[in-house]
Amino acid sequence: MPPRKQIILNAFNMNCVGHINHGLWAHPRDRSHDYKSLRHWTDLARTLERGLFDGLFLADIVGVYDIYQNSVDLTLRESIQLPVNDPMLLVSGMAAVTDNLGFGITVNTSVEAPYTFARKISTLDHLTSGRIGWNIVTGYLDSAAKALGETGMTEHDTRYDQADDYMDLLYKLWEGSWEEGAVRLDKQARIYADPAKVHKVQHHGPYYQSEGYHL
Repeated sequence: MPPRKQIILNAFNMNCVGHINHGLWAHPRDRSHDYKSLRHWTDLARTLERGLFDGLFLADIVGVYDIYQNSVDLTLRESIQLPVNDPMLLVSGMAAVTDNLGFGITVNTSVEAPYTFARKISTLDHLTSGRIGWNIVTGYLDSAAKALGETGMTEHDTRYDQADDYMDLLYKLWEGSWEEGAVRLDKQARIYADPAKVHKVQHHGPYYQSEGYHL
C-alpha cells in the first residue's frame, strides 16, 4: 500500500458580509451578515474544531473596489468585501473557545507600524498558545494607499523591498530582544526579568528606523 498522506484542512473567510462568493449573503439561510457579532465567530470556531479543521484563514483588505464604472456603488450594493472589519480582533475570542484550531490573519505591511505590530502578534502568540500565523501582504489597491494619505500604490518592487526591511526589523524584535530564560518570575528575589538577557534592538534600514525594546 502507498504511504498515507496527511491532509491539512483550512477554512477560508473574511471579517465581512461578502468575501469570495458574491451575492451568497442574499440566500435565506446565509448568516454572514452576523459578522459583527463575536458569537458568530466563536460558533464558527467551535464548528471548525469539532470538524477537525486545522486552521481558519482570514483574508483582509484596507481599501475598496472602486474601479468598475469609477464608482463604489456596485461594491456597496453587493457588499463586495465592504464593509470589512479587522480580522486580528477576532482571534483571541475564537482561541478562547478552542484548543487546537490555528488562525491565520492577513495584515498589510504598508498599514501597520512594525514596532507596534510586533507587539500585537506577540500578544496573540501568547493568548493562543502559539496558534497564530500571519499572511504577509503589501497591498494592491490604490484606494487603500490614497485612504492612508498616499497619492497611489507604491511601485511593486519598492513595496517588496520595503516589506523586506519591515521583516528584518520584526525578526530583530521577536528574536533578538528577549533571550530564552530572560523571564525568571522569581517572587522571593523580586526579579521578574533578568536585565542582562533583555536587549535594545537597533535597526537602521532603508525604510525603517527603530531603537527600543520589544514590549
